[in-house]
Amino acid sequence: MMKKGLALLLTLCLLLIPGCSSKKENVIKIVDGRVTEQKLVHRMIKMLVEDRTDLTVSIGEEMTAVNAYNEMKKRVYDVYMSYDGTVLTTFLHRDPSEVPAGSTLFDYTNGLFQEQDKLVMVNKLGLDNTYAVAVPKEIQSKYNLKTITDLVAVAPDLVFSAEHEFFDDEGTMKFDPFTTFYGLTFKNTRPVDLSLKYSTMESGNADVTVAYATDGRNKKVQLQILEDDQHFFPEYNGVIVVQEDLFERVKAIAPDLEATLHLLDNIFTNESMTDLSYQVDIEEKNLDDVARQFLVDQGLLK
Repeated sequence: MMKKGLALLLTLCLLLIPGCSSKKENVIKIVDGRVTEQKLVHRMIKMLVEDRTDLTVSIGEEMTAVNAYNEMKKRVYDVYMSYDGTVLTTFLHRDPSEVPAGSTLFDYTNGLFQEQDKLVMVNKLGLDNTYAVAVPKEIQSKYNLKTITDLVAVAPDLVFSAEHEFFDDEGTMKFDPFTTFYGLTFKNTRPVDLSLKYSTMESGNADVTVAYATDGRNKKVQLQILEDDQHFFPEYNGVIVVQEDLFERVKAIAPDLEATLHLLDNIFTNESMTDLSYQVDIEEKNLDDVARQFLVDQGLLK
């Protein structure tokens, strides 16, 4: 009777408690992001890995960067596309000024990341999706804005809007540090859901926002990017993050997994990723179709 009770308890543990079960060696799990380019890269990873190895790839639910990071730390997921600037400032709560002379932000961050969280940035994808402060054309023309410093004098007349995550206190590159650094005081702030940010700008309910450099919707809304003339925002090189032991864990059935992920090394430019995102967000093309066609065009899939 006791053995049956223990067996039942074990079964419940395996079914109900994340991380309690041992990972299936032939399945790797990706935690999905909220940004279109993350979704595209995740689907490209799935297509390449399933084409070139015996692994099955599962793409999980969409999460904010911080929630995805927390799930990776708990080892619920194996893979995630992020940015080295996000890892350094949002996940590790460090500042770019701490990067030692002679070291790159990527290398310095990767060492800290592996030491603290047993997570590794495998590669750079070639794109730098840094934060970009942007205004509509009419606002740029009205105030003759070219740089973020130009905003200082007119900010009291303007409303700043961005996604909720930009206003939280997770990291050193968010709203409060940014406005303090530049000495900006806006008339009002308007936090919105990420999906509503661009419609808020189009409708005239906000005058200034923070965008991502490779977001295809910048082109549709015709936002004008202001120069970060005092260099507040660091690089945000797109990277693939994996569990430190992932390649060792699956090497018996997928010895080429690491090499497969390296097929995406520097494969994008800011222009090419902007175009891919535009196809999904503005032209409403299917994510999988856009991802697959890009890989075919690159000669990585038939």
